[in-house]
Amino acid sequence: MTGLPWDASYHDGPAPWDIGRPQSAIVRLASEGGFAGAVLDAGCGTGENALHIASLGLPVLGVDVAETALAIAREKADDRGIEVEFATADAFRLERLGRRFETVLDCGLFHTFDGDERPGYVASLASVIAHGGTLYVLCFSDDGPDAGPHPVSEEELRAAFDPGHGWSVATIEPDRIQTRYHDDGAPAWFATINRI
Repeated sequence: MTGLPWDASYHDGPAPWDIGRPQSAIVRLASEGGFAGAVLDAGCGTGENALHIASLGLPVLGVDVAETALAIAREKADDRGIEVEFATADAFRLERLGRRFETVLDCGLFHTFDGDERPGYVASLASVIAHGGTLYVLCFSDDGPDAGPHPVSEEELRAAFDPGHGWSVATIEPDRIQTRYHDDGAPAWFATINRI
């Protein structure tokens, strides 16, 4: 998957999903101690979620296909004096990182994939999550008015993380994703999924 279309999203000012701060759901989760060990932020964009988690003292790697977004993320890290790592990576080839993570965050990435792309992405996630590790997915939901683009049903989310492939969906809760076009956020699912 080429990163060029995603990279172009950052060329003329902030992308629609780049709100200049971490998502409220991620801040809340972090305050509850939801992140532990080495953390991967898959599809980190300009790094606000990764930076927030790293500011708590956790080792964080943020990956994205958009080089422009990563350059912005690195600049933010330098400006704020936060130690965090950002790298170019294809979400379908995360095994190339050669690392394992106790916690993986997918904030706004899962819903960009079509149904036929999801098995490959989920297998890629499985290659980097330690057994007993936790995956958090915040994605656009089909439940409610003013949905974001590519909304996902709860059933689709559950089907993607099949117990037969080593996943256990702990919870899927309604939440919100802040965007530059939704005053109070768009309907979202916030899923906690364990690697078994």
